[in-house]
Amino acid sequence: MNPNIEYEKFTQEIYQELVNADVLKTTDVQHNVKLKGRSGQEHQIDVYWEYEIAGTKHKVAIECKNYNKTVGIAKVRDFYGVLHDLNNVAGIMVTKVGYQKGAKEYASEYGISLKELRTPNPGEAIIGEVEMNFDISVRRCLFLVDADYSETEKFSVSKYKHILDWMSLNNESSWINATHIPLELIDRNIINSNGTTITTLEKIEEELPKDSDSDIVFKYEDAYVNTRWGKIKINEIKYEYEYKNEKKIIAIDAQDFVKAILKDALNGEIKLIANKEVR
Repeated sequence: MNPNIEYEKFTQEIYQELVNADVLKTTDVQHNVKLKGRSGQEHQIDVYWEYEIAGTKHKVAIECKNYNKTVGIAKVRDFYGVLHDLNNVAGIMVTKVGYQKGAKEYASEYGISLKELRTPNPGEAIIGEVEMNFDISVRRCLFLVDADYSETEKFSVSKYKHILDWMSLNNESSWINATHIPLELIDRNIINSNGTTITTLEKIEEELPKDSDSDIVFKYEDAYVNTRWGKIKINEIKYEYEYKNEKKIIAIDAQDFVKAILKDALNGEIKLIANKEVR
């Protein structure tokens, strides 16, 4: 189907739903109607309907502009000429993107309603937000590196702290002044100077209190860990607990349930047209 005709049929469908909801008497919203004006000239109207209130007949004509750019004053002026020739017909112009300033001013002066009608773009059908708060407990395993191993050819604590700060996602934390730091371990064994395993991180963590909220430190005189930089002597293993409250805002997006968005280009009022086929 021709895209312009498709947009006209889409407009007809949406306004038929709106008319059905607002008008008590059954009213047929028509597509591609020919009306003769006072001049004798016949005009093609994209979408048209008539209805009665208290014995008075009302007529509405819609001009559809399936544009991917804003509509200029010339199109609104042309439509006004048609409405003036038809006499006593209310005019609505619909388009997908919007209208230029001059077009809005002209329409406002001569009583033409300007609407934007389209299917919703991502994020346009947000109908609300839910704020959720999470209390998060994070436990970190940190090491106090022995002074003789803190600055070597293979490993530098000071440089490593700068790297940790650079990689940190949380700008509030800083490792520069920290005494204990995380290390990249090859395994989780704690060994002595002879290479004998004296314990493991798994065993240490099994002994940790279940609901502790304070830091716990294990001291060693002859303890080493295998890291990506080689064997490093440590004086302490510290389990540090950090508690955070994180707020997350979840948008309620009704895009799958919305068939169309109808916006009044003059006052900004927006209507969401429900997709009745979605259960």
